[in-house]
Parts: sequence; structure tokens; C-alpha cells
Amino acid sequence: MKIAVMGFGTVGSGVVEVLTKNNDVIVKSSLGQAMDLGYILDIRDFPGSPYEKYFTKNFNDIISDPEVKIVVETMGGVTFAYDYVKQALLSGRSVVTSNKQLVAEKGYELLQIADKKNVNFMFEASVGGGIPIIAPLTECLTANRIEEVAGILNGTTNYILTQMIDNGVDFSQALKEAQDLGYAEKDPTSDIEGYDACRKICILASLCYGKHIYPEDVSTEGIKDVTLNDVAYAKKCGCQIKLIGSSKPVEGGHITASVAPAFIKDSSILADVHDVFNAIMVRGDALGDVVFYGRGAGKMPTASAVVADVIDCAKHLLRKRAFGWGAPEKGFVVSDDYLTSRMYFRAETNDYSLSEKEIKDKFPEAEILSDGSLNEIAFMTDAGNIGELKNKAESVENMNIKMTMRLMNLA
Repeated sequence: MKIAVMGFGTVGSGVVEVLTKNNDVIVKSSLGQAMDLGYILDIRDFPGSPYEKYFTKNFNDIISDPEVKIVVETMGGVTFAYDYVKQALLSGRSVVTSNKQLVAEKGYELLQIADKKNVNFMFEASVGGGIPIIAPLTECLTANRIEEVAGILNGTTNYILTQMIDNGVDFSQALKEAQDLGYAEKDPTSDIEGYDACRKICILASLCYGKHIYPEDVSTEGIKDVTLNDVAYAKKCGCQIKLIGSSKPVEGGHITASVAPAFIKDSSILADVHDVFNAIMVRGDALGDVVFYGRGAGKMPTASAVVADVIDCAKHLLRKRAFGWGAPEKGFVVSDDYLTSRMYFRAETNDYSLSEKEIKDKFPEAEILSDGSLNEIAFMTDAGNIGELKNKAESVENMNIKMTMRLMNLA
């Protein structure tokens, strides 16, 4: 059979390299089936490439070749990727993708098409790059009720926060360093605003809780407003700040899903996840906490995950794997304000003493973290309903809240 790869960027070129260099291993792993590179779709020219004979700019070359049984999509974005993937599935071909945006926005529809056509739509690489997480959730952990899934889902923001925590570098400088090292794009919006992590928690929550979760249903906050003062206040609490994507079931058959910077205890395994590494915690009712850790991106780790899905598709050419989730449901995702947690607040104040007194009146168990030397006050509350704690904090006079974070109980 032939494999077609759409997109010859960082991940796509890695997929082609793995498919060709490790072909003997791949054939053995796919139960002896021949698996040859057939086409590489890209609008650009690559003169002198060792794969030059495989390039095409015409998607119809792929869709009209009956020998192409599996299509790999590594183009990114939604517009062209969605159209090509949909056509490939409708034509009776299995599709493997690393495209988190495509899966988060169009996953349910594409899974439905795959089901009707008795083919597979697989996306292990869309969440953790080379970190295996989709397969464990859909195979190894299926005996558990998933009580929570949460983690550090974006390497760029984790690198920036690591520099702020370990080296005292402010956000702007840390972002520039990340860009200079190639960890952050020239336009870093998707990372620092939390959109990348949001797409990933959508996919994880959809798998764990059985209904499609759209990005617009997930409360999303990035790290651009985190300051070195926040880092210092966290240290006073024995905590570190991480950008956490999380989801968990709540009463009434609903779930919460969010992305936001949060305090996590120094004793947490996730506190030891530094630089561009990712870690995903899954909390099962039978197993307890399990953490999946590794590089969440990168050419070869991501290509490895993509090709593993290709092999899985090859093993299931004549049957559909039991895989996916149900239709979206309005109101299924509710606000984190329903949860119980300790809360951190940092606020501007024109009268520190007055604000401190009122905080102590409203939050008798609160820990004041600031020392009054600045025109800001920071404090950590006792555990309570998040929505009620926010409302109470906002009612403090002479205080303008600038940062709010949960203290999360993670592995």
C-alpha cells in the first residue's frame, strides 16, 4: 500500500524521514504489509530533495490513486486541512493527523465520517507530540472513571515560566529568549494566550468524558500578565506557577474545562517539569494518579507518534477501531467557579493598610503574601467555592484585582 503525506514542514518532513529510513521496522510492526511512501503534497518546491520524485501540488493525485490507503495530514490550520481530510475519509481512506486545531474544531464530524466509511481517523500526535496519551486513554485506562485530566500542555509557555521562576527573568525577556531559541513563533499569540493548550485540553476532555468539546466552550487565559511578583508570592506558599489545562466532571452530569496559570505545590511531580517539556496527569478512580511526561513537540518525537498511528491504521485496514466520542451538548461544560479551591489574588491598592484590614475581615484565614512596600497587595485564601471567593475579593474597597489563580491539587 502507499502512504501519502500532506504538508512537508517540520513534522511532515520528519514523518517522511521515519517512513523511509525505518521502513523495514514499520513493515514488521504492521504485520508484514508493504508500506511505501506514495506522495508528498506541498505547494512549495524542494529542488534537490532526496524525496523530489514524490512531490505533487495536486491533491487529486492522491485521491485518484487506489493504492493510497492511508493519508497523513501535517499541514496545520483548518481551511485546506479540513477539506482534504474530509475528502480522504469519504473516499474510504484512513487519515492520521498531528493537527490539534483540526481535531479540536472538527474532530466529531471527521470521526463520524470515518465511522460511516469503516476507516480510521487518528491523532495521537495532536496533544502531546511524541508523548503517548491518546492511546493510553482509549486503551489502558478504559476501566477507570476519569476524575480529572490536567497538565502542562504547551512547551513554549513552560519555558517562559521556567526562566521567570529559576532565573528571575521577566515575561518579555523570557519570551524573546524563547523566540531566539526557536521555541516560540514570531507571532507567539497561540502559545502565550493559551489557545494551543486550549485545543489540547478539548481533545483530552472529549476523549475522557465522551462529548465533543469546542475551544469556545473552554475558559482560556494565558501567561502574559504573570509577573515576577506573582512568582515570588508563589514561592512564599511553597508553590510554582504553571499554565495548566484541566478538565473534570462535576455534579449534574457536567464537566469543567479551562486553561489558566495556576499555583501548584513544589511537592507536585508537575513542579519538576521544566523548560519545553510537557506533562499530563490523568486521575482514575481505580488507578489513582498517573503522569505522562516528555517533549510535547519537535520534529522527530512528533513524527514518531504520527507513524505509530499509521502502523495502527495499517493493522486495522479492514475494520474500524472503537475510538472517538459523541456529539457536542450545549451546557455540558460549566465554569470552574463551581469548584472548591484555595485562591490567590494580586491587586493594586491605594491604601494598603485599609485593604489589608478588609481582607482579614472578609477572609479570616487568608495568608497575606505582600509586605506593603508596593502599591499592591497579594493574598491566599482558605479553600472555598471559587465563584464566591472571587465575588468576595472583588467587593474589597480600594483594591483593583490584577491576577487571580487557583491552587491546584495535582500529582
